[in-house]
Amino acid sequence: MAEHELEPAADGDEQPTTWVKERQVGDVAVLKALADPLRLAILGALKSAEERPLTAKELAAELDEPQTKLYRHIKQLEKAGLILVAGTRLVSGIVESRYRAAQDSIRLAPAMFTADSPARSEAYDAMLAAIDRLRGDFRAHVADGRLDFSAANDGSPGSSGLLANFTLRLDPDRLARLRSQLGEILDELSEEGPSTSENAVDVTLFTLLYGLRAGTES
Repeated sequence: MAEHELEPAADGDEQPTTWVKERQVGDVAVLKALADPLRLAILGALKSAEERPLTAKELAAELDEPQTKLYRHIKQLEKAGLILVAGTRLVSGIVESRYRAAQDSIRLAPAMFTADSPARSEAYDAMLAAIDRLRGDFRAHVADGRLDFSAANDGSPGSSGLLANFTLRLDPDRLARLRSQLGEILDELSEEGPSTSENAVDVTLFTLLYGLRAGTES
């Protein structure tokens, strides 16, 4: 996975047993755990909670989902090492666990996307799940009136939103430079960390850039 949860990164698939700033994924089981919008939503909720671990009941309230529906997803994320048990307590004879994300961000190893990679399909499924989750979150924010893409009456910037969707032809060198420029912006935001300003707002940034190989004529 702002979440820049699903970006290609350097090779590596070591599973952390404690919190790490960035998780590099190159394991099929972890990719399968990521290939579900609800599991990504669980990860997002735990990340938003920062240092406050959440129970399954609290996650259900946060995501407006039945608690019983989340158990299987939570266990799959835990098994994949994507979330950690931060503590437990006994409640009415039942062990209640609190969970936290095992990483701040997730990147997919480029080796997962090579033509001979056995995990290639799962890697793209994880990316598609992230797109589906974004669509669901966006629809929910529109419904609750928290988004505004309109312009101010006085001509000043009245919206924090930006939508750009276009296709164009670029030389390979220009495409590489564009990829580098976008990567530098994301790295800068990651290094800055979350704002502590009183008027700070939650921001979602989803970046998808790809070039198409030349097709074969029939």
